[in-house]
Amino acid sequence: MHKNQSIGSIFSTCLLVATLMLGACGRPPAGTSADKSTDSDVPVPIEASTAARKAIVASYSGTAALEPENQAMVVAKTSGVLLKLMVEEGDVVRAGDLLAQLDPEKPRLELARAEANLKRLENDYRRSSDLFTRKLVSAEAQEKARFDLETQKAAYDIAKLELDYTRIVAPIGGVISVRMVKEGNLIQINQSLFRIDDFDPLLAVLNVPERELTTMRPGQTVSMHVDALPGVEFDGAVARVSPVVDADTGTFRVTTEFRDATQRLKSGMFGRVDVVYDQRADALVVPREALIEGDAEAAVFVLEPVPAEKPDAKKQEEQPGFFAKFFGGKKPEAKPKTDAKPVPTFLAKRREVKLGYASGADAEIVEGLKEGDRVVTVGKAALRDGGRVQIVEADTP
Repeated sequence: MHKNQSIGSIFSTCLLVATLMLGACGRPPAGTSADKSTDSDVPVPIEASTAARKAIVASYSGTAALEPENQAMVVAKTSGVLLKLMVEEGDVVRAGDLLAQLDPEKPRLELARAEANLKRLENDYRRSSDLFTRKLVSAEAQEKARFDLETQKAAYDIAKLELDYTRIVAPIGGVISVRMVKEGNLIQINQSLFRIDDFDPLLAVLNVPERELTTMRPGQTVSMHVDALPGVEFDGAVARVSPVVDADTGTFRVTTEFRDATQRLKSGMFGRVDVVYDQRADALVVPREALIEGDAEAAVFVLEPVPAEKPDAKKQEEQPGFFAKFFGGKKPEAKPKTDAKPVPTFLAKRREVKLGYASGADAEIVEGLKEGDRVVTVGKAALRDGGRVQIVEADTP
């Protein structure tokens, strides 16, 4: 009996040792990579885009309000009652067209009186000249007759002008933008009556930073999108560039002009103006969102394939355990394979690039990438140099 208990104790002890050794063999040492799952083993989901060649334009964008090339405020040059309006707001006029008529009666009478006095003084001067020739009047009397005649001629011309001023005419061609008076109003000298705007062309004046001074030239192509007409683009050109930089703002004036045959553009409209100062037909570009923000040097994350792993013949899970070796256990059966294809993963490598022009959502890459390279566009904040990534969405090359 005692002998059987000893044998049982020995067997129990062996079984315990075998179990402990089996656990030790089946579990890697603490602190190894297999003992803990690190963040670097989990691919970061990202979106990617492919560097491709396309046309790109270099432009400066700014906002401005449209204003007419020529604008005139029509004011009264004489006083009187406004008898008749010939135009209304929105009417197109040419220089010299009649806009309104003031009461001409009083100026007409003044002109008639001035004309009568002029004729009288002309006769007096002729008679004085004849007497002076015969030495019947003094030189002083002759000079006074001449002076009175010249004075009356000036008075006659003024009276004629006063009558002409009752006809309010357009000083320039354009559109009647504002009418400020009504028929029957008593008009005073220098009172504003109309405003005429010449909408052909319309101007948009940009205050451009001085760093762009060497890029702006008259004749450059310009496009404009106004808030009031979404989706419509208007073409224009740079009319003139100021050679002077404002010391207070550090900007200079660039005047652009637009000619709209459809007359949809109006003075005062506000919009965005793009001045194209260069263009390239075959530039290597990537989306602007691929650029890493906050870096001193321009850089992107480029996708590279994960290096192939060498097979490990001594993997613990492929070897029979201690318990199986000594106690006849069977190796666990492998899990059945499924038809699901594994999602490919890549390494995101940070790479510095040299930028060229930027246009809209595109950025030109001068150095650092080649056509076909894939760059990360979304998910950059969670990446580290050389980290694993998994594409969840990509553009079409």
